[in-house]
Amino acid sequence: MKKKTITRRQLLKDSTVASIGTSLFLNTPMSLWGKKDAPKAKVVLIRDEAVLDERGKPVKSRLDQMLNKALMELTGKTTESEAWKEVLNARDILGIKTNVWRHLGTPEELEALLQEKAQMVGIPADNMSVNDRGILRDPVFRRSTALINVRPMRTHAWSGVGSLLKNYIMFVDRPSDYHPDSCADLAALWSLPHVKGKTRLNILVMLTPLFHGVGPHHYNKKFTWKYNGLLLGFDPVAVDSVGVRIIQAQRKRYFNEDKPLNPPAKHILLADTRHHLGTANPEKIDLVKLGWQGDILI
Repeated sequence: MKKKTITRRQLLKDSTVASIGTSLFLNTPMSLWGKKDAPKAKVVLIRDEAVLDERGKPVKSRLDQMLNKALMELTGKTTESEAWKEVLNARDILGIKTNVWRHLGTPEELEALLQEKAQMVGIPADNMSVNDRGILRDPVFRRSTALINVRPMRTHAWSGVGSLLKNYIMFVDRPSDYHPDSCADLAALWSLPHVKGKTRLNILVMLTPLFHGVGPHHYNKKFTWKYNGLLLGFDPVAVDSVGVRIIQAQRKRYFNEDKPLNPPAKHILLADTRHHLGTANPEKIDLVKLGWQGDILI
C-alpha cells in the first residue's frame, strides 16, 4: 500500500481545525473549510411545545406531525406520501440505525413511526429492521440498500458529542479503532463499502438533549432540558453542526459562561475539512425553523 504523505500545510490545517473544535464554528477562517462553491445544505429544525407529555414521554401523534412537516419542508413536497417517496421506495431493504443507550435512547415512538412510513411506501416488514449494536449480524442490514440514521444528541466523553456521525460506529467490528484523537475520523465510517451511499435520511433527536457530563458513561438528568425538537437533513455533517451549536449555546446559558466541550467535537469539523463528507460551516447551511421555537438558542 502506498504510504500517504501528509504535507506541513495539511498538518497545520488539521491542527488548527482541531483547536477550534470547541467554538460555535462561527469564527473559523474560511480558508479552512471545504469547497467554497458548494450549494448550501438544508437542515430543518422543527419543535413542538407539546411533543412531550407530563412524564416527559413523546406523544406519538405530535411526533408524527413534526416528522411529516419537517420532511415535506426538506424535500419540497406538499404531502406526507410524496415526501416519503422521495426518501424510500418499495424495492428498498431498509435498515433503521437507532441508538439504544439506556439513559437517552432513540424513542420507541419514533422507531415505530419510521417503520410505519416505510410500510406506507410499500416496503414489507421482512425487508426492514431497527437495530443498533447488532447491525453487523442483522440479515436485513447485511443486505440493506437504504439506511435511516436516527439518534438523540448528547455529550460524549470520547468524541465531545454523540451524534449522527458517531452513530455509525457499530458498522465495524472494532469500534475502538475509531476512538483515537477524540474520534477525529468518524466520518471515515461513511466510506465503508457496506455503508457508502445508502443513507437516505438523518434525524438528530433534540427532544431532551444531554448537554454536559463527565466520564465515559456519564448521565445526569439535570443536564438535560426539554428542547422539544427534531433536526432533519440529508447531510449528516450539517445536521450535527447545527446540533452541536445548540448544545454549546445551552452550555453557555446554563453555566453563565463559555464552557467548551471537553473533548472538542472536532470530528464534525474534520468530516467537512478532511473527509469532505458534508458541510459544517454555518454559512453554508440553510437552516429552516418550523413550529414553536421558544428558546431557539441559535
